[in-house]
Formats: sequence, structure tokens, C-alpha cells
Amino acid sequence: MKYLKIENNKGFYRLDTSQDVWTDLDQINKENLLELLKFASAGEFEMDEYKDELLQNPAHNIIYKNIYGKFNDFLKNKTRFQDSAESTYKQAIEKYQLQ
Repeated sequence: MKYLKIENNKGFYRLDTSQDVWTDLDQINKENLLELLKFASAGEFEMDEYKDELLQNPAHNIIYKNIYGKFNDFLKNKTRFQDSAESTYKQAIEKYQLQ
């Protein structure tokens, strides 16, 4: 499912996949970013590739470039992050697990 897109020289995001309602990227806040991160870690997360020439709005360009870069890194390393988190807590889980 696509959560970030570029259209009409502006960036957009959405949090509700049941509707085709997109919000201007310059309206994004911390809670919205955390929701997008949940979607990215839980399932299929798509976003339009960042291309400088497609984003004529300077604010949208800066925001999209940064968000795209961070989410792209996260998605490329998602398995490694999950494995690292699991191994970090594996000993504690095994130690305190009821037998």
C-alpha cells in the first residue's frame, strides 16, 4: 500500500488506507510519522521515489527528501532491525518465561 506520493509538484501522505484521502506533506507531525513508521514495520509500505525535479514546492521537497531517505533506510534494514530487537530481548524472555 502506498503511503507517500508525489503529485502536482507536491508531496502527500496518508494514514487511512480505506480511503483515498491524502494530506499535504507540510502538515505532517510527530504522531503522523510514528503512525507511518508502524505501517512500515508491520507490512507492505510503498512510497514514490524521491526526485528533486518533481517537487517544486521547496518545503515539500525538503520534507519528502528527509522522510523518504529515513524510511528507505528503515525498509532496506527492516529485517536486521527486527533481528536485533529480538536478540536483545531473547535472553530476558527466556529467563522469565514460565515453565
